[in-house]
Amino acid sequence: MHREIERKFLVRNDGWRGKAEPVLFRQGYIARTVDRTVRIRVAGNQGMITVKVKVGPISRHEFEYEIPLHDANELLNSLAPVEIIEKYRYTFSECGHVWEIDEFLGANSGLVIAEVELQSEEEEVELPVWVGEEVSKISKYFNASLVQSPYGSWNHNEKQP
Repeated sequence: MHREIERKFLVRNDGWRGKAEPVLFRQGYIARTVDRTVRIRVAGNQGMITVKVKVGPISRHEFEYEIPLHDANELLNSLAPVEIIEKYRYTFSECGHVWEIDEFLGANSGLVIAEVELQSEEEEVELPVWVGEEVSKISKYFNASLVQSPYGSWNHNEKQP
């Protein structure tokens, strides 16, 4: 078991572009509750199944296992198209941490989120200049929530986040 501790931020500009090559992610949720999810993901040519259980404001127990790519695709194909999230992920080091930038596609197009994984919830993080407002504790920015309420359906006239 791995304890995932991560902070999420909106991205304010394109200063991160060119730092990594994108990997296409396709993922869907076969189970969701308030404090846990079961996710199927295809990242590039790798299939994964992941169980996450919330244990703190920004931390979760994470159980992640590789599964055959064919099986992952079959599980994703069994979901309705609206239950699938597609995004490009860019992974690179900056300011002493590994950053993952998710550039969402489809119904979530226009949303770009930066994530940084930490060793503890109290760990200090130097934020690159392209990092905007923190959304770590705002559930509508969670991938599992974006399946049910895509970014494209939000009222963008309201103050974000």
